[in-house]
Order: sequence, then C-alpha cells, then structure tokens
Amino acid sequence: MQTQKIIYRISTGLLVLGMLATFGNYFFNPAFKIIFPHLGFPNWFRIELGTAKLLGAIAIAIPAIPSRVKEWAYFGFFISFSSALLAHYNAGDPAFNLVPPFLMLFILVTSYLTYHKVTAEKQAI
Repeated sequence: MQTQKIIYRISTGLLVLGMLATFGNYFFNPAFKIIFPHLGFPNWFRIELGTAKLLGAIAIAIPAIPSRVKEWAYFGFFISFSSALLAHYNAGDPAFNLVPPFLMLFILVTSYLTYHKVTAEKQAI
C-alpha cells in the first residue's frame, strides 16, 4: 500500500501546484483577460474561478480538512476541467489547447482514486 501513498502524494501535489499556478495566471497574467472572452466567458468569471481554484487547492492540500469538503473540491475541479475541455473545443481552439485540461483531469482522477484507497487503509488500521 506504500505505492498508493506515493501515487496519491505525487498526483495531489501536481494537482495543487497546477491549481496554484492557474490561480496566479488568472489574477496576474494579462493574457488570461483575453482568453476568457475568447472562450465566451465574462471577465468576472476569471476572478471567481481563480478564487475557487485557490480555495479548492487549499482544501485538498491540507490533511486536516474534512473529507466532505475535499469531495466537493474534487467535484468542483472535475466540473472545471471538463468545462475547460468543452469551452476550448467549442471555441475552435487547436487540439493542443485541449491537452492541459485533459492532463489535469487525469491527474485529478488519479489523486481522487488514490485518496480513497489511502483513507480506506487508514480506517482499516
């Protein structure tokens, strides 16, 4: 079960780092002020989504956060990444633009599945 813990920590670390980087880009990268209208979203949504990603990353990163809160954070990220895939596809963006949300979705699912395996192991002990 040690392998599951390692996979969980790596995938969760990548997820949290990715969300913190996204938060930084949403708030401080001027290029993202152009991307959101291109995808059909208002500019205020960039601020709202960036704040939600920061809070979700904190919820997933801190072990003391209750499991139910973590579940909601995972669900929110799933909706966010799925919506990003659809938004880029519907905007006619090149396939390359679909890679980051798809990769983050894969990391998210890996973190989520191993999270449940690791917590099940803790409860069994």
